[in-house]
Amino acid sequence: MEYCYDCGTKLTIKFLEHEGDIPFCPKCNKFVFPIFSTAVSMVIVNKDKTKTLFVKQYGTGKNRLVAGYVNKGESAEECLYRELMEEMGVKPLEIKPQKTLYFEKSNTLLINYLVTLESEDVFPNFEIDEYNWYSVDDGTDAIKEASMAKQFYEYFMKNNR
Repeated sequence: MEYCYDCGTKLTIKFLEHEGDIPFCPKCNKFVFPIFSTAVSMVIVNKDKTKTLFVKQYGTGKNRLVAGYVNKGESAEECLYRELMEEMGVKPLEIKPQKTLYFEKSNTLLINYLVTLESEDVFPNFEIDEYNWYSVDDGTDAIKEASMAKQFYEYFMKNNR
């Protein structure tokens, strides 16, 4: 971030007690904290946690986690419920926060949840090209190496088994 969001003036760096060096707008006379997008993603499992659900979207042919951006005024949990209903046509039986990661390419903080569904019956919308249930143990191999989805899935495997 080099310029003030409000006036466009080039930012300087100024020390703020208890915060450290923070970008500062000399014209607006205010500190300018970073702005970034926030999204949720979900490791989805069936009720007995033996299967996991991956989707393929946007013609990429790659397995991904169900995910979506948090709308203004919406909590991460509200976004999770909305995205799950919109994309998969279901409500969660249980949700459990897992891990967060920052994705620099899109300036997005991703908040990952473990989502348990009552049933393996899902009703995907037009955003989903394909979906498949995998055994939980096969899930690690079904996701692209060095992806955030893989990092979230590996965290799930390490901390929920």
